[in-house]
Amino acid sequence: MAYNLLKGKRGIIFGALDENSIAWKTALKVKEEGGSFTLTNAPIAMRMGKINELAKTCGAEVIPADATSEQDLSNLISKSMEVLGGKLDFILHSIGMSPNVRKDKAYGDLNYDWFLKTLDISGVSFHKVMQTAEKADALNEWGSVVALTYIAAQRTFPDYSDMAQAKSVLESIGRSYGYRYGKLKNVRVNTISQSPTKTTAGAGISGFDVFYDYAQMMSPLGNASAEDCANYIVLMFSDYSRMVTMQNLMHDGGFSATGITEDLIERLSK
Repeated sequence: MAYNLLKGKRGIIFGALDENSIAWKTALKVKEEGGSFTLTNAPIAMRMGKINELAKTCGAEVIPADATSEQDLSNLISKSMEVLGGKLDFILHSIGMSPNVRKDKAYGDLNYDWFLKTLDISGVSFHKVMQTAEKADALNEWGSVVALTYIAAQRTFPDYSDMAQAKSVLESIGRSYGYRYGKLKNVRVNTISQSPTKTTAGAGISGFDVFYDYAQMMSPLGNASAEDCANYIVLMFSDYSRMVTMQNLMHDGGFSATGITEDLIERLSK
């Protein structure tokens, strides 16, 4: 059921790859709730995914951009305002990639050039997006910027590798830029720490299926789905979250607050 929560609002959605991605689900939900937006992803991700199919469904324009390139971001933001007919009300940063993880490099044998690339793509790009938007005065008062993160920023998980450091950087940027943007324009900046989710990117992490099942047993509400996350993002874009900023919001079915569960005890007792 739609409630027109985003009627008249305009924005940019980064990172829609295919129908399994949270950004893809979010685009569909934003459209359903009356919002308009442009879609963007890095050129290589666009070739791998189905973003043009999503654009056709949503009536949205695709503007390619490398989120680590200030020039690309400047072009993206200016073209988005031109296409959408005014300043923006929301931005979703749904970007994450580690060459070390993709190439199965052990944490004790990282390629440091790749490590820096992980930090740039998955963390520093969040700052670049907001700095570019600020310089262009692209966001309306009481706009909302959201980035997706993961609890590995606070806790250690096998095989998440240097992505954990990137997510820590991302969350810190959310707080620091959230303060700055709040003082300047009343813009809210938050990160959403999502359950392990069966996206194309998530499933590529070694041991994902085992950890997904573990998180399911540890979460009293179960793992939050991509659809659940899309609903939460819409809430954060809407005026109903007007006074929420600089927060890392746990969207994980209770996982982050649970020590051990009956389901896990039963499994370990066998």
